[in-house]
Amino acid sequence: MPAGELSGGTVTFVFTDIEGATRLVRHLRERYGDVLAEHRRIVRETFSRHGGEEIDTQGDAFFYVFRRARSAAEAAAETQRALAAHKWPEGAEVTVRIGMHTGESVSQEGYHGVGVHRAHRIMSAGHGGQVLLSQATASVLSDDELDGLALRDLGVHRLKGLGRPERIHQLEVEGLPTRFAPLRTGETERVTGAALRVVVAEDSALFREGLVHVLAEADFDVIAEARNAHELRTFVERERPDIAIVDVRMPPTQTDEGTRTAKELKALRPELGILVLSQVVETKHALDLFSEWPEGFGYLLKDRVLAVDDFLDAVKRVAAGGTAIDPEVVGQLMGRRREHDPLEDLSPREREVLSLIAEGLSNRGICDRLFLSPKTVETHVNSIFTKLRLAPAPDDHRRVLAALAFLQS
Repeated sequence: MPAGELSGGTVTFVFTDIEGATRLVRHLRERYGDVLAEHRRIVRETFSRHGGEEIDTQGDAFFYVFRRARSAAEAAAETQRALAAHKWPEGAEVTVRIGMHTGESVSQEGYHGVGVHRAHRIMSAGHGGQVLLSQATASVLSDDELDGLALRDLGVHRLKGLGRPERIHQLEVEGLPTRFAPLRTGETERVTGAALRVVVAEDSALFREGLVHVLAEADFDVIAEARNAHELRTFVERERPDIAIVDVRMPPTQTDEGTRTAKELKALRPELGILVLSQVVETKHALDLFSEWPEGFGYLLKDRVLAVDDFLDAVKRVAAGGTAIDPEVVGQLMGRRREHDPLEDLSPREREVLSLIAEGLSNRGICDRLFLSPKTVETHVNSIFTKLRLAPAPDDHRRVLAALAFLQS
């Protein structure tokens, strides 16, 4: 893989591939070759127009290098627009994920090294239609005015095989989708401890100090403590935390200031994790937030904080884009009587599994809780979604969210 004219100095490495390529091959069969060729044409035309140098291509994947980060970003945006506007065969829309990192070229004989791997790992964490950038690339672009483009901070993540965690940003393209499933870095890969930045909003000084102590003991970085909704807004806008832990009721009225402020913050920063704490079960507050922003949302009773390990797991899960719903809330949702109850067809064991899914547990977590084998849990989960008539989704997280949304109906 020889380097071309751009070899040497600081460059931006860009990787792309088609999400769900195997599914497309199975669906299109002999027609897949034509679709792949059209995808390659679009990528090559747009990337070359912005000065990109094609280094390698394998199957549905490309590796490009750009001299300027801005050119790489503009090429990625134009490519996503072109792919979205193209008329693909019915049921076979092509969605491409793109990742980039800006760094030094380490050899005149070819592009290799940690920087190249970092760009590829960033791309692999994304979803079709998404463009992800490293902190280095985002820092370069932050000084540029990009027409129709914006950057969104997705937080700090660990990327498989790389020792240094990475703050990942999303390039938002005007007119194209900006909300995606959580990055594919996995809960165990999410940077926790000091790298996970938390704002605590609680008007009770005693309870607030207790929360901060629990989080600090677990090496979370509590960057601010808010006593009311105004301070919460100020700290989140200024500090840009990974997660805000918010009391439902805050001054001055002690009604729903916390919930309303959380909704405002989620509207501004959908990637922000919100963990709401309440003294009692108030399903309306939980459902109002969850119905609009199911990803990166949690609702726990304050008593749950006493189970420290479970509480800390919930904080990590929500910060990583997952969910954490208090079992008592789930129980009330599942216990509601409806004229046509969609849960009637579920067996007792399937109801039990569904209640744990609703709490936010992964299949592995359900195995541990119920002492079942992974295959048994997978069978129950598939049966649940079949009986609830939930359409297949790109990933398990989406199916879990669909099940939770269904419980609200």
